[in-house]
Amino acid sequence: MMKLWTVKSGWWTEGKRAGNNPIATQHLFETRYSWRLLTAVVSFFVLLAAAPPVRAEDSSAILFSESARLAGEAREQGTMAVQGLDGWLFFDQELDHIASGPFWDDRAAEVSRAANPEFADPLPAILDFHAQLQAVGVELLLVPVPPKAMIYPDFASQALAERLATQDTLTRLDPAHQEFYDFLRNYGLTVLDLTNIFLEERFADRGPLYCRQDTHWSGLGCVVAAREIGYLVREMPWYAEVTAQQFGQRWQDVQISGDLWSASSRPDLEREIVNLRQVGRETSSGLQPVEPEQTSPVILLGDSHNIVFQAGGDMHARGAGLADQLALELGLPVDLIAVRGSGATPARINLFRRAQRNPNYWQDKKLVIWVFTAREFTHADGWRVVPIAP
Repeated sequence: MMKLWTVKSGWWTEGKRAGNNPIATQHLFETRYSWRLLTAVVSFFVLLAAAPPVRAEDSSAILFSESARLAGEAREQGTMAVQGLDGWLFFDQELDHIASGPFWDDRAAEVSRAANPEFADPLPAILDFHAQLQAVGVELLLVPVPPKAMIYPDFASQALAERLATQDTLTRLDPAHQEFYDFLRNYGLTVLDLTNIFLEERFADRGPLYCRQDTHWSGLGCVVAAREIGYLVREMPWYAEVTAQQFGQRWQDVQISGDLWSASSRPDLEREIVNLRQVGRETSSGLQPVEPEQTSPVILLGDSHNIVFQAGGDMHARGAGLADQLALELGLPVDLIAVRGSGATPARINLFRRAQRNPNYWQDKKLVIWVFTAREFTHADGWRVVPIAP
């Protein structure tokens, strides 16, 4: 039987599902989209008819075609929220990214949503950013956030759930990501690929690693990501000179109105409750969130995955985001530069502006941790080369 997390009255409960084991935006040319969708649907039913056992490459192809179908249906319905199983919702753009396949070099202009094909390929911008940081003695740690449907594909549709239940374990279904990350490593970049650890821990005791009704990872996802980042950072030579600070922590449940929940138009769907690890300084009035510090040797750069559960408001909570978890793991606040939009180019423009205001900005910096959703590889509005200083 396959383990499944459901939520009832705000509490995580363990349920069972039949099965053997655990296992797009408007400016895209309609002709290209229609052909992709038709090809995906035909491929899906051909693969579905094949007899098990299912090979990893077959599972990837099935996820590819089913993601294209689901994203296409969402587009036709004019919604960003794709209805999955057991109250799970998925982002149409993320599913479209999964269906894109390889997204760099000659394939970039074909699959990217960038308005200008000149900036479709993420590779030149990433390599240039890395080279600029090396020139000022700063390390780069690239941390793409795996698509939710890559970690929980069996919740995206009934067809995927039934097909993937024939596997002994859920294998990786992202050959394009793996190839791209290896390509970057060959150029000397450090890439933290969270996919394997997320697959191993996707049924954690405190709940899933992604929000069921939001486009972001969950509070637990932030904790696991910070833990893995911490393992790497604490081994860096410069970290030996850090005087670690002590911060308090506590877990608490918070009910959220996820962006996918808001877009789903389903008043019958109960709002999600997430378990958050609050981090802060101990005061007489309780934990006070750790504020980012521009003097920190560590820059946390990227998209809204860096401010969900950190910024409050539409980001749901304060004191429980990735920046907070990194402060706990590393014993120091980070310098946070994150945007609600794209973590590809806009975040680096904000980094440039910060350095522009402070001529000594890079003097004591040691590390940039660049965190953004993997769908940005195809759905960012361009990957431009941006200077890190005037």
